[in-house]
Amino acid sequence: MKAVQLVRSRIPYAQAAFAELVLWELPKPVAGSSHRFKYRLAYVVDGVCVVRYDNEAGKGDHRHFGSKESIYRFNTPDQLIADFQRDITRWNNENRNP
Repeated sequence: MKAVQLVRSRIPYAQAAFAELVLWELPKPVAGSSHRFKYRLAYVVDGVCVVRYDNEAGKGDHRHFGSKESIYRFNTPDQLIADFQRDITRWNNENRNP
């Protein structure tokens, strides 16, 4: 099996905010992950990445929310995208200008 790109999308949320989703299915897992998916999901506001999910080689599955990084327990691509969207909503709710 060759690597197959499943998702590559840029979604505008506001004039200064967008999400970028990139998801691949690979022939074998990247180092640090137990599944065959490689992904990078980023939410950018005013030029700053404020939410990111990724699994760079050697580091494994993890997420960034603001300046905090934590382990992410990957289940399925659909769950990954749902979790990412939930964090975008959370970020927007917690960082609203009054």
